[in-house]
Amino acid sequence: MGMIKEYKEFAVKGNMVDLAVGIIIGGAFGKVVSSVVADLLMPPLGYLIGGINFTDIKIQLKAPVLNLATGRTTQEVTINIGNFIQSLVDFGIITFVVFLLVKGINRMQRKEAEVLVPTKDQELLTEIRDLLKKK
Repeated sequence: MGMIKEYKEFAVKGNMVDLAVGIIIGGAFGKVVSSVVADLLMPPLGYLIGGINFTDIKIQLKAPVLNLATGRTTQEVTINIGNFIQSLVDFGIITFVVFLLVKGINRMQRKEAEVLVPTKDQELLTEIRDLLKKK
């Protein structure tokens, strides 16, 4: 029973639950950002540079071949540069948004730390007050 109890404590710890929630929200956030890039940013960008759909940019290594005997077509082999460009844009936007979030959180923490840390003068005055109270 000791191992089961230990596992329960591990799995239900606040940090573990927070991590799970963060991963779930992060996955949903990634989908939203991917949609913003694919559906809102890339179409106008493609239009501005001549109507190019980035997902159509490919380097074909092997063309599809129709086998007349079986009636089946072999699959083409391509390097999908457009998908890679799309992923790079997604990555850039996601990392920039996370950077802004971390920067904002750090700024809030810095303000809290500045308020809580007394200056040297305040420390001296506190010591003098405490000494006067003792007398």
